[in-house]
Amino acid sequence: GGRRVFSPAGEFREFSRRQLRDMERLFRQYDAGKDGFIDLMELKLMMEKLGAPQTHLGLKNMIKEVDEDLDSKLSFREFLLIFRKAAAGELQEDSGLHALARLSEIDVSTEGVKGAKNFFEAKAQAINEASRFEEEIKAEQEEKKKQAEELKQRKAAFKELQSTFTQ
Repeated sequence: GGRRVFSPAGEFREFSRRQLRDMERLFRQYDAGKDGFIDLMELKLMMEKLGAPQTHLGLKNMIKEVDEDLDSKLSFREFLLIFRKAAAGELQEDSGLHALARLSEIDVSTEGVKGAKNFFEAKAQAINEASRFEEEIKAEQEEKKKQAEELKQRKAAFKELQSTFTQ
C-alpha cells in the first residue's frame, strides 16, 4: 500500500512528547548508518553500550519481536513498539528488549497510570471528535436546508410583489 507518513505523537498517544523526543534521540544516536533504521550490527553496538551485550541469536530475536514488516531491522516506529510493550508489561524479564527498554533510561513506567489514563482520555477524545464532526455536518445540512427554505420564501414573496405591481 501507499506509505503513510508515520506520526509518533498520533499513534503512540500513551507517551508524552518528551518521552517520544527522548526515544527519537536514542534511536538517532544508534542509527549509525543514518538510514532511518537500526540494523543488527547497530543494535549489537547499542546493547553493548547499554551494558547488556546480546548473542547474535538474542539480537535477532529482539528484532523479530517488533519487526512488523519483516525487514530484519528496526524502523523508528518498531523501535517505539519496544517501549509500548515495555510500558504494557509485555516483555519477558530476561529478554533483550526488556533490557534495552530498562537501560535506555527512558522512563515509561512513571507515566504508567497517567499514561493509561491519557490513553483512554485520548481515545474518548477521538470518539468525541468524531461525533462532534458528525454534529457539524448535521448542522451544516440544517443550515443549507434553512437557506434553501428562505430562498424559496423570498422567491415566493418576490413573485407576490411582482403580481401586485403588474395589476
